[in-house]
Amino acid sequence: MVQSHNNLVDSYDRVATDLRISVTDRCNFRCHYCMPEEGMQWLHRDALLSYEEIARLTRVFTELGVRQIRLTGGEPLLRKELHVLVKMLSEIEELEDIAVTTNGYFLKEQAGRLADAGLHRVNVSLDALSRATFHSVTRRDEFKRTWEGIEAAVEVGLVPVKLNVVLVRGFNESEIMGFVTLARTRGFIVRFIEFMPIGKDDGWTTDKVITTEEILEVIHREHSLIPLESMDEHSPASRYRFADGVGEIGFISSVSHPFCSTCDRVRLTSDGKFRTCLFSRNELDLRGMIRSGVDDTSISVAIIDAVRQKERGHLINQPEFIRPGRTMSQIGG
Repeated sequence: MVQSHNNLVDSYDRVATDLRISVTDRCNFRCHYCMPEEGMQWLHRDALLSYEEIARLTRVFTELGVRQIRLTGGEPLLRKELHVLVKMLSEIEELEDIAVTTNGYFLKEQAGRLADAGLHRVNVSLDALSRATFHSVTRRDEFKRTWEGIEAAVEVGLVPVKLNVVLVRGFNESEIMGFVTLARTRGFIVRFIEFMPIGKDDGWTTDKVITTEEILEVIHREHSLIPLESMDEHSPASRYRFADGVGEIGFISSVSHPFCSTCDRVRLTSDGKFRTCLFSRNELDLRGMIRSGVDDTSISVAIIDAVRQKERGHLINQPEFIRPGRTMSQIGG
C-alpha cells in the first residue's frame, strides 16, 4: 500500500482529501430539482457496495491522503443500520471527520445511534421552513417530522448542524429571511446553494438560478454581513458573519462562481464507481475491481491515475457543458 499523504494530486495541483460516499440511490422525497415524482429506476441491492467493501475502500483512500468522509445518497438513512457503517469508519484512525448529508426524515430515530457510533456531524437538506413550501419542493408533507429529526441531532450533540438550502426561482425564494433568522437565533450554519443542472427532469435553466449576489442583496436590506476568511481554503462555501456577531451564513456559488480551481472532493457512488467530479463523464469501476479479486495496491494505483485525469471544471453556462450521464441521486450528493 502506498503510504504518502499526498498521492491524490491532479494535473492542476489540486489535492483530494474529501471523499463523498453514496450508500444508496434511493430517496423517500421527490424534490423538484432532484428527481421526478415517478419513474426512477433503483439499483438492485446486490449492486450496492457492502459496508465491508466501503470500509475497505475507505482505508485505501485514507492511505492515499483522504481525511474527510461524507456519507450521502439518495437518502443515506434509508440504508439499513447505517450506524454499523459509521462505527466501521470511525475505527479508521486517519479519518478526521465523518459526516452525513440527509433530508432529516429518519434522524429522530437514528441520531442517537449515529452519534454513539462515531458520527461527527450532519448536514440536513432543508429548502423551506413553511409547511406549504416544503410540501411544494419535496412533494411530501413531512416538514414536522424533518424538523423533529433536526432537533434530535442537536440533542445528541451532532452540532453544529448545517442546513443546506437550494433556492429555485418560483419555488422557495421567499424563504431566505426565515433561514437568516434561524441562523441568528438557533446557531445553525445555513448554506444557500445555487441550483445546478444535475437532476432528472429538473427543468434547469439559468433564469431559475438565484445567485449569491441576489441573496446577499435581500439579506443586506435588514442585516450587515462581514466576509470571513475560511479556515479551509478548499471549502466551497463563502462564509459571512453578521456585523453584530450573532450568527453565520454561507453560500455555495457553484453556478455563478465555481470553486473548481480549489476543489478537494472526489466521489464514490453507491454501486462502487469512482468519480473525480460531480459533473464528470468518466467513472472507475472499483466495485468490479474488488469483486474480481484485485488487491489494494492495484486499486490504489488505479485511483491515483484517475485523480490525475480530473477535469479542470464543470463548464456549467459554457457551450461545452454536457450533463453527466447520471443524476445527483445516482451519483451522491
